[in-house]
Amino acid sequence: MQGSETESEKRERLRKQLDAFHQWPSDFTFKFILPTNPESLEQLKSGFGSSARFKERLSKKGNYVSVTIAEKLPSAEAVFERYEAAGKIDGIISL
Repeated sequence: MQGSETESEKRERLRKQLDAFHQWPSDFTFKFILPTNPESLEQLKSGFGSSARFKERLSKKGNYVSVTIAEKLPSAEAVFERYEAAGKIDGIISL
């Protein structure tokens, strides 16, 4: 990977990697950490389909929530769409 890689080149490289490891449709697991607040959690959930399965775990002090999401997706593009929607949430960390 070169430091001058454009966003479209990066996306295409990642798409090829996803396509090499998954046969679509495929189950895909996401993991996020976000500040504990109901609005952020609802915003995250709204970016996923009705068949998505969510597992939540509060941090020791309760300031953050770890969310693991499993969903059957039709393509690598759907993976990108989920990450892009989640990326709009203030304070979220994608793992």
